Amino acid sequence: MFLNFNSNKMFFYFTLMFSTLITISANSWMSCWIGLEINLLSFIPLISNSKNLLSNEAALKYFLTQSIASINFLFSILLKMILLKNFEIHNLISILINSSMLMKMGSTPFHFWFPNIIEGLSWFNCFILMTWQKISPMILLSYYMNINFILIILIFNVIIGAIGGINQTSLRKLMSFSSINNLGWMLSALMISENLWLFYLIFYSFLISIMCFLFNYLNIYFINQLFIMNMNFSIKISFLINFFSLGGLPPFLGFFPKWIIINFLMKYNFYIITFIFIMMSLIMLFYYMRIIYSSIMFNYLKMKWFKIYIKNNFILFINTFSMISLLGMTISTFFFM
Repeated sequence: MFLNFNSNKMFFYFTLMFSTLITISANSWMSCWIGLEINLLSFIPLISNSKNLLSNEAALKYFLTQSIASINFLFSILLKMILLKNFEIHNLISILINSSMLMKMGSTPFHFWFPNIIEGLSWFNCFILMTWQKISPMILLSYYMNINFILIILIFNVIIGAIGGINQTSLRKLMSFSSINNLGWMLSALMISENLWLFYLIFYSFLISIMCFLFNYLNIYFINQLFIMNMNFSIKISFLINFFSLGGLPPFLGFFPKWIIINFLMKYNFYIITFIFIMMSLIMLFYYMRIIYSSIMFNYLKMKWFKIYIKNNFILFINTFSMISLLGMTISTFFFM
């Protein structure tokens, strides 16, 4: 029975990856819609768990929101086919298609389902929802992008992602608002170039995978667990480095893709957007620093017989990856000069 359960999960993971490939390689809007539906139906069994009511609730909410987005997308492409020669409503159809894709990836102003669903997921499913599930909508968004509409959306993404995480006590909700903030950076990268978007997505996926793996390994879901648990000091230093890297503080790895996007935004004279991006990144760094400072400095009554260790080689490996961006940024300055 256990082998059967694992084989079923592997089948759904394979279908999840295969459906994304169907969507991004399709040559018609209807094929894209079919790929999105297969993706939806393969992810729901992965997040539902008969022993956890929160997971079942998250699966139901995810199904409802994604179904609404799919219906909106199907209506938009049918409207586009029927009124193909009418260029007056071209702008409206592009906004409808963009809105359905933004709803699928959890972007503002359709982000309300995103933190609530992540609250009921395991860390591995959180990682999938924050990274892999954004690939198909992003690619479809790049096919039919309304630039003026996306400019407004990415500004709201960055602002709400930064402000929404200030008073959060759940680390999963904190990571979800961080994902919304990074979605604004991804949309700006997608406006500039698809290669730049892919570059940013790879860096973000690497950083968020480290955070999710550490939280899952230590079985941490709330901020107060970082204070109470008797962790080794090297683990706390690892959290510090990776939080700062995720927030985009130089010279950590997360600053490198943000720095490239800022260079391009300045090159195309988006000075106000660049200013908003930098200020919202400072707000995110503020509450990341508040969490890390409290976890390192607070002295709680700890159980002396319960101490958590991770092999130092693993921590050294993670921290080395977080610090190598200094060399990369130094070399890349010659290309931007």
